[in-house]
Amino acid sequence: MHRTQDIMALICLLFLELPMFEMASGKVLEETYRKWVQYKEDCIKMIGNEPLPQASVFCNRSFDRYACWPDTPAGSMVNISCPFYLPWYYKVSHGVVRRRCGTDGFWVRDDSGQVWRDMTQCEEEEEVTSQELWFKQLMVSFRMLYTVGYSLSLFMLIMAVIILLSFRKLHCTRNYIHANLFLSFILRAVSVIVKDTMLERHWGKEIMKQTDVSDMLSHQAALGCRVAQVMMQYCVLANHYWFFGEAIYLYSVLIASVFIDNNKNLPYICLGWGTPLLFVVPWVVMKLLNENNECWAVNENMNYWWIIRFPILFASLIVKVILSKLRASNQSGYPDYKLRLAKATLTLIPLFGIHEVIFIFATDEQTTGVLRYIKVFFTLFLNSFQGFLVAVLYCYANKEVRTELKRKLRSWRIEAEIVCCGQ
Repeated sequence: MHRTQDIMALICLLFLELPMFEMASGKVLEETYRKWVQYKEDCIKMIGNEPLPQASVFCNRSFDRYACWPDTPAGSMVNISCPFYLPWYYKVSHGVVRRRCGTDGFWVRDDSGQVWRDMTQCEEEEEVTSQELWFKQLMVSFRMLYTVGYSLSLFMLIMAVIILLSFRKLHCTRNYIHANLFLSFILRAVSVIVKDTMLERHWGKEIMKQTDVSDMLSHQAALGCRVAQVMMQYCVLANHYWFFGEAIYLYSVLIASVFIDNNKNLPYICLGWGTPLLFVVPWVVMKLLNENNECWAVNENMNYWWIIRFPILFASLIVKVILSKLRASNQSGYPDYKLRLAKATLTLIPLFGIHEVIFIFATDEQTTGVLRYIKVFFTLFLNSFQGFLVAVLYCYANKEVRTELKRKLRSWRIEAEIVCCGQ
């Protein structure tokens, strides 16, 4: 019961008394609640331990779920510092909140019957600066950009997988690797969309009633978001290592013989789907034990961040080495399909993961200002449209795929003419 009242008091503070603070992120809400509990406990300790005042008539010390009030002599005004748990405390740290003690030893009340309190100096400024408005519009534009990118990529990739699996003549190791690369991009796009939905549902919705905050503060609320976050990190790694497999396959058919055994697909499966587990599982364990907060999107300890980013950097650098060897080799004597595969791969490699190498040391926590906006734009743009580019170059621009599609269309047209003429 007390916890419910505490939560409701926090709701009133953050979302009812301050009109500009209509929505709060999970990070702000959890941190504010933690500090509020600490503030309340300190106040209760003060109430129980402080000696009684010398004055015969005074207003009793109390905690009104906003501020901690000391014993106050009758007929006087008491000023105390703004509570430190306020999310905007750094702006109002020199402000005060006031109460008046009546001559009868009772706190003065307003017309509504509530104890009067002047907290104007502790309120967040309601004026929204042009810079804040521009930043909000920029973030909305970025979100629209990558939502369109992932949606377009998702559609193109699903169609590409259907095409590769539908035509028997397209079944080979090369296209098997393509299909798995497409699948990793599909899962990545789905996990990003699901993660955004979870964030919007649990951390970004408007607070209207007690159960809204109760759900947001619960461990179960973040579980789905964390699962989507883990899936996204796994799929990002799978993207890089299936593309690593693309480069290795191309290297094997053009320059050397690697990954050759009775089951040609198994080594690529282990590389593309197995390798990410070696890094995602330790990352999950570290997050669960040491940073089990919100949606696991904040990197408080950068060592855990490197568990995920180091293998991405490693794969990107190795692919660049393979790229240099492929470019140095004489490709003029290779069969047509191998030459086309080489051109497609050599086109994608500079686009795939280039921002990972450029911004590998410029994390979200370390970048500010214009550099942060540039990093966010390139990361969102390239990540969201990568699947589209991969599907186009490996499937829709593939001569074999176009030939099979034309053959199938001719077959359908002939069957339709036979049915029509037969009728």
